[in-house]
Amino acid sequence: MKIRIAAALAAGVLALSACSSSNPLGSASAQPSGSTSAAGGGTLVVGSQQYYSNEIIAELYAQALEAKGFTIDRQYQIGQREVYLPELQAGTIDVFPEYAGNLLQYLDKDSTAKTGEEVIAALPAALGDTLRPLTAAAATDQDSYNVTNEFATTNGLTSIADLAKLNRTVKVCANSELEKRPYGPPGLKSTYGLDVEVIPVEDSGGPLTVKALKDGKCDTADIYSADPSIVANDLTTLTDPQSLILPQNVVPIVSTKVDDAAAAVIDKVSAALSTEELVALNALSVDKQQSSAQIAKDWLTAKGLLS
Repeated sequence: MKIRIAAALAAGVLALSACSSSNPLGSASAQPSGSTSAAGGGTLVVGSQQYYSNEIIAELYAQALEAKGFTIDRQYQIGQREVYLPELQAGTIDVFPEYAGNLLQYLDKDSTAKTGEEVIAALPAALGDTLRPLTAAAATDQDSYNVTNEFATTNGLTSIADLAKLNRTVKVCANSELEKRPYGPPGLKSTYGLDVEVIPVEDSGGPLTVKALKDGKCDTADIYSADPSIVANDLTTLTDPQSLILPQNVVPIVSTKVDDAAAAVIDKVSAALSTEELVALNALSVDKQQSSAQIAKDWLTAKGLLS
C-alpha cells in the first residue's frame, strides 16, 4: 500500500530534508473493536508529516512496535495536515504523531479549549469513531513566532503584541498553509490587531526559513519551538500573552487496527518523551545529520524500550 504522493504534490508542499517524564494530560480512550495484534498478524502503517522531527517521532513508534513483534509499513514525509489527515480518516494509515492543539483547531474551529488538558479532552469527539488519541507526551513542539535578537533589541520586541510597534504590515516567513491557520493572519489580526503578509518558505520552519529571516526577507518567522536552530541562530521567540497558539503536546493518533497491546507500546514511548528529549533528538538530525532510524534506535535503546 502506498500513500498517494501525488496528493502531496498537488497540495504544493515541498519536503524538508533532515540532512523521561510522566504524562500530565491523561490516558487513552477505550480500545475499539476490530483491532489487530502482533500475535494476530497484520501490518500497522506508521506515517509522518513532511517534517524531520515528526518523522523521528514516527520512527520511535515504529521501532518500538517492531521490537514487540508488530509488522510495520513506514509511510513518511507524506505532507501537511490537508494531505495526510484524509488518509488517516480513510484507514490507510494506522499510527501518526500529531500536535494536539493544532489538530483540534483543524478539526473543530469552534472549540473553546485553551489548556493542554482541555485540548486533549476535546480530541476524541473531534476525531470521530474511526480514530482515537493515545496518551499525550509531555513533549511539546509549538508553532512560535521568532525574530533575530538584533531585530528584537532594535524594536523593543518581547511578545507577539509588540510587533504592532513596527506600524506597518508584518512580514512572516512560513509555509504557505499559515495563511489559513487560526494562529496565522486571521488570528494575528483578531487577537493582536496585526496586519500580516505571509512570505512563503516551504520547509516547515527549517533552514530556508531561518536563512530568510536572518537575511531580512521577513520580520518574523514561524519556527517550531523544539527546533534547535532557535538557540543555534540566536533567535528570540516572542511570547504569546493571549494564548493564540494552543498547547501542542505530541499525541499519537491511531486507527481501530491498533489494539491494547500496540497502544501500550506507543504509550511507553510517549511517557519517556519530554520537550528537552525532543529538542535533543532534533539536534542529532539538524547538527549531526543522523537518520531518523539511527536517532530512534539509539534513544529507544537508552530508554530500554527495545528489549
